[in-house]
Amino acid sequence: MRSVDAKRRARDLGATPICGDLDDTRSLYAVSALSENILYLAPPPNVGELDTRIANFLAVLKKTRRIPQRLVYVSTSGVYGDCDGGFVSETRKINPQTPRARRRCHAESLVRRFFEDYRTRGAVLRVPGIYSSDRLPLERLKKNIPVLNSDDDSFSNHIHADDLARITLLALYRSRAGRIFNVSDGLSTRIGDYHDLLADRARLARPPRVSLAEAEGNIPELSLSFMMESRRLLSDRMKSEMRIRLRYPSVYEGIPNLVGMDS
Repeated sequence: MRSVDAKRRARDLGATPICGDLDDTRSLYAVSALSENILYLAPPPNVGELDTRIANFLAVLKKTRRIPQRLVYVSTSGVYGDCDGGFVSETRKINPQTPRARRRCHAESLVRRFFEDYRTRGAVLRVPGIYSSDRLPLERLKKNIPVLNSDDDSFSNHIHADDLARITLLALYRSRAGRIFNVSDGLSTRIGDYHDLLADRARLARPPRVSLAEAEGNIPELSLSFMMESRRLLSDRMKSEMRIRLRYPSVYEGIPNLVGMDS
């Protein structure tokens, strides 16, 4: 935890922040001894195809023999790659198509091997787009950035931040060792339809639509890369095995009717 603001927010919530740098193995020895239950939420580095951060963290746990009883690793649904709009369960073979997704696959492989070697309970959570009332692409709408035409558009998947927080905690206690879960509300929507819904509820203009041929140069490269991957996540395993009942079963319930009106 490097940010001063993040440390202050943690203290305000009643937590005690402990500093550790996942890029510096020596700083992790004190952190590794703190708990028998670990929620690992840190992203991989921004470059390369390996997650050296989770590798550093697990190496310290092994070296100190401070093996947690439970471990939950939060990954991304991007490990599936483009599925051409198909329905995707946890049994589908992963097919990462970007360096960031390959870094996540590397991290998953390390975590799952850790589960096997040390019989630690826990799960790998494959998470799609996270949203909440204060985590929405309103600036994108205000800048009038286009989305794709319906014929070219992709399916996207979402989970509300409050539901994700609760699921992450429950996974510590309700998951079998090494289980993989898609953590999604289960209602896939076209990316353009999602932005139209948000625009309507924020009282903003709907974004313009462009063809795939027109997208290059009009849509930021990172956003366009997400649009090139279409899949519909199935979350039946999460709901049944972990007995999850979502507070926000879709973006239609999760996005407030007057979102962003205070800003």
